[in-house]
Amino acid sequence: MKSHQTAQTMKPATAAKKLGVYLPATPAEFQEGVVSRTELNALQADPPAWLRELRDNGPHPRPVVAAKLGVSISGLARGGVTEALTTEQIDALKTENPEWLRKERATQAEVRKETVRIKEKKRTEDGTA
Repeated sequence: MKSHQTAQTMKPATAAKKLGVYLPATPAEFQEGVVSRTELNALQADPPAWLRELRDNGPHPRPVVAAKLGVSISGLARGGVTEALTTEQIDALKTENPEWLRKERATQAEVRKETVRIKEKKRTEDGTA
């Protein structure tokens, strides 16, 4: 018996997540089909105009919004941001710099510092310093 290799496919939501775009903003044909690994690689290597537009201007999914603002996804929720935002809206938030954003950025900075401290401590304890 000969085994046939089938193309690995994924749901549009998974592909959108891997591409870093907000699924409801993608073209209908992308949302309604399945995406093969080969197609995903092609989209990443040579993004079509719609993908470049979404990456540049949004709307962006929450993980991308959080990264652009320098906060966690939980921090976005605490700040009341539950929807996808455009690049323009993100820039406006950065300019406005509300109290919740300042607080969440400070929290995120502390988390990063603590992560580095723990890694350093672990390396020292392991004798790999």
